Amino acid sequence: MADFSASVTRLIDEFAKLPGIGKKSAERLAYHILRVPETEALGLASAIADVKQNVHHCAICYNLAEGVECAICRDPRRDPSLLCVVEQPRDLLALEQAGVFRGRYHVLMGRIAPLEGIGPDQLTIDALVKRVRAGDVREIIMATNPTLEGDGTALHISNLLGDQPVQITRLARGITTGSVLEFANKEILADAMTGRQKF
Repeated sequence: MADFSASVTRLIDEFAKLPGIGKKSAERLAYHILRVPETEALGLASAIADVKQNVHHCAICYNLAEGVECAICRDPRRDPSLLCVVEQPRDLLALEQAGVFRGRYHVLMGRIAPLEGIGPDQLTIDALVKRVRAGDVREIIMATNPTLEGDGTALHISNLLGDQPVQITRLARGITTGSVLEFANKEILADAMTGRQKF
Protein backbone atom coordinates (compact mmCIF):
# COMPACT_ATOMS: atom_id res chain seq x y z
CA MET A 1 0.00 0.00 0.00
CA ALA A 2 3.06 2.30 -0.24
CA ASP A 3 1.67 3.74 -3.51
CA PHE A 4 -1.36 5.31 -1.79
CA SER A 5 -1.51 8.31 0.50
CA ALA A 6 -2.61 7.70 4.09
CA SER A 7 -6.09 9.15 3.42
CA VAL A 8 -6.65 6.97 0.34
CA THR A 9 -5.37 3.89 2.17
CA ARG A 10 -7.80 4.57 5.02
CA LEU A 11 -10.70 5.00 2.57
CA ILE A 12 -9.82 1.72 0.82
CA ASP A 13 -9.59 -0.06 4.17
CA GLU A 14 -13.02 1.27 5.20
CA PHE A 15 -14.64 0.23 1.90
CA ALA A 16 -13.05 -3.23 2.22
CA LYS A 17 -14.94 -3.72 5.50
CA LEU A 18 -18.26 -3.64 3.63
CA PRO A 19 -19.89 -7.02 2.92
CA GLY A 20 -19.10 -8.36 -0.54
CA ILE A 21 -16.38 -5.78 -1.18
CA GLY A 22 -12.89 -7.16 -1.73
CA LYS A 23 -9.64 -5.21 -1.93
CA LYS A 24 -9.90 -4.50 -5.68
CA SER A 25 -13.51 -3.33 -5.41
CA ALA A 26 -12.54 -1.14 -2.46
CA GLU A 27 -9.78 0.44 -4.57
CA ARG A 28 -12.26 1.08 -7.44
CA LEU A 29 -14.71 2.73 -5.02
CA ALA A 30 -11.96 4.89 -3.55
CA TYR A 31 -10.85 6.03 -7.01
CA HIS A 32 -14.47 6.76 -7.88
CA ILE A 33 -14.77 9.01 -4.81
CA LEU A 34 -11.59 10.80 -5.86
CA ARG A 35 -12.97 11.40 -9.39
CA VAL A 36 -16.46 12.68 -8.56
CA PRO A 37 -17.15 16.32 -7.67
CA GLU A 38 -16.62 17.19 -4.01
CA THR A 39 -20.36 17.84 -3.51
CA GLU A 40 -21.20 14.30 -4.62
CA ALA A 41 -18.59 12.72 -2.33
CA LEU A 42 -19.69 14.86 0.62
CA GLY A 43 -23.32 14.00 -0.18
CA LEU A 44 -22.46 10.32 0.30
CA ALA A 45 -20.67 11.08 3.57
CA SER A 46 -23.66 13.15 4.75
CA ALA A 47 -26.13 10.38 3.84
CA ILE A 48 -24.08 7.85 5.85
CA ALA A 49 -23.96 10.21 8.85
CA ASP A 50 -27.73 10.85 8.62
CA VAL A 51 -28.52 7.14 8.56
CA LYS A 52 -26.35 6.44 11.59
CA GLN A 53 -27.83 9.36 13.55
CA ASN A 54 -31.50 9.19 12.55
CA VAL A 55 -32.42 5.58 11.76
CA HIS A 56 -33.22 3.13 14.55
CA HIS A 57 -35.62 0.24 15.10
CA CYS A 58 -39.39 0.74 15.32
CA ALA A 59 -40.65 0.45 18.90
CA ILE A 60 -43.41 -1.95 17.76
CA CYS A 61 -42.11 -4.18 14.96
CA TYR A 62 -38.32 -3.54 14.90
CA ASN A 63 -38.35 -2.42 11.27
CA LEU A 64 -36.10 0.51 10.39
CA ALA A 65 -37.66 3.84 11.38
CA GLU A 66 -36.82 7.51 11.72
CA GLY A 67 -39.53 8.13 14.31
CA VAL A 68 -40.75 6.07 17.24
CA GLU A 69 -42.77 3.89 14.85
CA CYS A 70 -42.09 2.90 11.24
CA ALA A 71 -44.36 3.99 8.38
CA ILE A 72 -46.04 0.56 8.24
CA CYS A 73 -46.99 0.55 11.94
CA ARG A 74 -48.34 4.12 11.61
CA ASP A 75 -50.44 3.29 8.53
CA PRO A 76 -54.11 2.92 9.62
CA ARG A 77 -54.92 1.07 6.38
CA ARG A 78 -52.77 -1.91 7.42
CA ASP A 79 -54.58 -4.86 9.02
CA PRO A 80 -53.19 -5.26 12.58
CA SER A 81 -54.70 -8.74 12.89
CA LEU A 82 -52.33 -10.12 10.21
CA LEU A 83 -48.73 -10.33 11.41
CA CYS A 84 -45.90 -11.43 9.12
CA VAL A 85 -42.73 -12.54 10.93
CA VAL A 86 -39.43 -11.96 9.09
CA GLU A 87 -35.79 -12.32 10.04
CA GLN A 88 -34.40 -8.94 8.92
CA PRO A 89 -35.66 -5.53 7.72
CA ARG A 90 -34.42 -6.39 4.21
CA ASP A 91 -36.82 -9.39 4.17
CA LEU A 92 -39.68 -7.03 5.04
CA LEU A 93 -38.63 -4.76 2.17
CA ALA A 94 -38.65 -7.69 -0.27
CA LEU A 95 -42.20 -8.64 0.77
CA GLU A 96 -43.36 -5.02 0.55
CA GLN A 97 -41.98 -4.75 -2.99
CA ALA A 98 -44.18 -7.71 -3.96
CA GLY A 99 -47.12 -5.43 -3.09
CA VAL A 100 -49.62 -8.07 -1.96
CA PHE A 101 -49.44 -8.07 1.86
CA ARG A 102 -51.56 -5.48 3.69
CA GLY A 103 -50.97 -6.56 7.27
CA ARG A 104 -48.19 -5.64 9.68
CA TYR A 105 -44.79 -7.15 10.42
CA HIS A 106 -42.51 -8.29 13.20
CA VAL A 107 -38.74 -8.32 12.54
CA LEU A 108 -36.84 -10.90 14.59
CA MET A 109 -33.42 -9.30 13.97
CA GLY A 110 -31.96 -12.67 13.00
CA ARG A 111 -32.68 -16.36 13.46
CA ILE A 112 -31.83 -18.97 16.06
CA ALA A 113 -28.40 -20.33 15.12
CA PRO A 114 -26.82 -22.31 17.97
CA LEU A 115 -23.59 -22.95 16.05
CA GLU A 116 -23.13 -19.18 15.78
CA GLY A 117 -24.07 -18.61 19.41
CA ILE A 118 -27.42 -16.98 18.57
CA GLY A 119 -30.24 -18.08 20.86
CA PRO A 120 -33.87 -16.97 21.23
CA ASP A 121 -32.92 -14.38 23.86
CA GLN A 122 -30.85 -12.44 21.32
CA LEU A 123 -33.85 -12.00 19.01
CA THR A 124 -37.10 -10.07 19.42
CA ILE A 125 -39.13 -13.22 20.10
CA ASP A 126 -40.26 -12.05 23.58
CA ALA A 127 -41.63 -8.84 22.07
CA LEU A 128 -43.46 -10.90 19.41
CA VAL A 129 -45.07 -13.11 22.07
CA LYS A 130 -46.21 -9.99 23.98
CA ARG A 131 -47.74 -8.54 20.80
CA VAL A 132 -49.68 -11.73 20.15
CA ARG A 133 -50.82 -12.08 23.77
CA ALA A 134 -52.20 -8.52 23.62
CA GLY A 135 -55.00 -10.12 21.62
CA ASP A 136 -55.17 -8.17 18.34
CA VAL A 137 -53.54 -10.81 16.12
CA ARG A 138 -55.59 -13.54 14.44
CA GLU A 139 -52.97 -14.91 12.00
CA ILE A 140 -49.19 -15.11 12.10
CA ILE A 141 -47.45 -15.73 8.79
CA MET A 142 -44.00 -17.25 9.30
CA ALA A 143 -41.81 -15.74 6.61
CA THR A 144 -38.46 -16.86 7.97
CA ASN A 145 -35.96 -18.01 5.36
CA PRO A 146 -36.39 -21.63 4.17
CA THR A 147 -33.18 -22.79 5.85
CA LEU A 148 -32.53 -25.13 8.75
CA GLU A 149 -32.14 -22.14 11.10
CA GLY A 150 -35.11 -20.26 9.65
CA ASP A 151 -37.40 -23.27 9.93
CA GLY A 152 -36.10 -24.00 13.44
CA THR A 153 -36.83 -20.41 14.48
CA ALA A 154 -40.37 -20.64 13.06
CA LEU A 155 -40.94 -23.92 14.90
CA HIS A 156 -39.69 -22.44 18.19
CA ILE A 157 -42.06 -19.46 17.83
CA SER A 158 -45.03 -21.66 16.92
CA ASN A 159 -44.35 -23.79 20.02
CA LEU A 160 -44.27 -20.67 22.22
CA LEU A 161 -47.59 -19.50 20.77
CA GLY A 162 -49.29 -22.90 20.79
CA ASP A 163 -51.64 -21.84 23.60
CA GLN A 164 -52.78 -18.68 21.80
CA PRO A 165 -55.98 -18.47 19.69
CA VAL A 166 -54.09 -17.52 16.52
CA GLN A 167 -53.68 -19.29 13.22
CA ILE A 168 -50.00 -19.85 12.36
CA THR A 169 -49.18 -20.22 8.67
CA ARG A 170 -46.00 -20.11 6.61
CA LEU A 171 -45.16 -18.87 3.16
CA ALA A 172 -45.89 -21.35 0.38
CA ARG A 173 -42.85 -23.01 -1.12
CA GLY A 174 -42.17 -25.09 -4.15
CA ILE A 175 -41.69 -24.97 -7.89
CA THR A 176 -41.73 -21.49 -9.40
CA THR A 177 -43.68 -20.76 -12.56
CA GLY A 178 -41.60 -21.38 -15.67
CA SER A 179 -39.10 -23.71 -14.00
CA VAL A 180 -38.23 -27.27 -14.99
CA LEU A 181 -38.56 -30.16 -12.51
CA GLU A 182 -35.24 -31.78 -13.39
CA PHE A 183 -33.36 -28.65 -12.28
CA ALA A 184 -35.18 -28.18 -8.97
CA ASN A 185 -33.35 -29.33 -5.84
CA LYS A 186 -34.83 -31.99 -3.55
CA GLU A 187 -35.90 -29.49 -0.84
CA ILE A 188 -37.91 -27.46 -3.35
CA LEU A 189 -39.50 -30.61 -4.76
CA ALA A 190 -40.34 -31.87 -1.26
CA ASP A 191 -41.96 -28.55 -0.32
CA ALA A 192 -43.88 -28.51 -3.60
CA MET A 193 -45.20 -32.02 -3.03
CA THR A 194 -46.23 -31.54 0.60
CA GLY A 195 -47.73 -28.09 -0.10
CA ARG A 196 -49.68 -29.20 -3.16
CA GLN A 197 -53.07 -27.60 -3.80
CA LYS A 198 -56.32 -28.68 -5.39
CA PHE A 199 -56.21 -28.36 -9.21
